[in-house]
Amino acid sequence: MLTAQVVYATITGNNEEVADIVAASLEKLQIQVQETEISQTDAADLKLADILVVCAYTYDEGKMPEEGMDFYEDLQTLDLSGKVYGVAGSGDKFYGEFYNTTVDHFDAAFQKTGAKRGTENVKIDLEPYEEDVEKLNQFAKNLVTAAK
Repeated sequence: MLTAQVVYATITGNNEEVADIVAASLEKLQIQVQETEISQTDAADLKLADILVVCAYTYDEGKMPEEGMDFYEDLQTLDLSGKVYGVAGSGDKFYGEFYNTTVDHFDAAFQKTGAKRGTENVKIDLEPYEEDVEKLNQFAKNLVTAAK
């Protein structure tokens, strides 16, 4: 059975909700899922899963979650060859060019690890709505397809 690690960082609860949607979708696809908050997760734990997902917010003018900086730094030092990853997150379109840049930063960090991107990144404006749930369900399906 394939396994997945879903890691999230949230202030408002939006990204925990994003992570919950992804985790539930993966479970429906018969994936064993571990979901954890970023400050409580050792990046090295990602080595134990087949599918790796980070759901993190961007705040202010492109700032990453402070509570996730250790995880972010450690992630870049790992060898995750053979793993499949995906990145999703919420932000606020109000910030224009800085909208959801944390998603891009985590995508770049995963690329340094040798892991394979299993699907396109998903960026959500504020909280997930019905159309976002559909995108996240497809995100999960794509990750599973890429991991098989």
